[in-house]
Amino acid sequence: MALIIRSSAIHAAGCYTTTRIRKGARVVEYTGHRLSKVEGDQVYDSSGVTYLFGLGDGSVVIDGHSMAMFINHSCQPNCETEEIDGRVWITAIRNIAAGEEITYDYCLYDGGEDEAVCNCGAEKCRGTMYSRAEMKSRRAAREKAAAPRGRRSAGRRKARRKKSLTARAAGDAIARAT
Repeated sequence: MALIIRSSAIHAAGCYTTTRIRKGARVVEYTGHRLSKVEGDQVYDSSGVTYLFGLGDGSVVIDGHSMAMFINHSCQPNCETEEIDGRVWITAIRNIAAGEEITYDYCLYDGGEDEAVCNCGAEKCRGTMYSRAEMKSRRAAREKAAAPRGRRSAGRRKARRKKSLTARAAGDAIARAT
């Protein structure tokens, strides 16, 4: 596969193909040193950019040191990743024209407070490199943290308050009628 690294509108540098790639073809393997997740976190604790790729359950990561580390995220990618026997392959999910930037959806899941803003520019960009599942989980956690404390939820209190106002209004109407 003829791949080159050059400037990218998505992020600083990107990986491009110089030849046509057919759907289903393996484009490149994501290679590098293997570290435990804990080691990877320690090595890149103060770095804003990492090339760590989680394997299996995420307890082992590949510290990318190959052409694949330059493949950028896109919400509408032309490739996907496949883990086969402990190896990670970038595979084309559609035909890719010569000169096109190679991309895949990072589906990030472990970034702490980092927003992981997406710059892919895709028509259906979700605005983040986090996976849909991770975003749903983060949204639920924010909503739970923002929910009022106590025995009743805000919705119940509001409903009870409305009910009591309605009862008082009905009592006032009866008093006026008499």
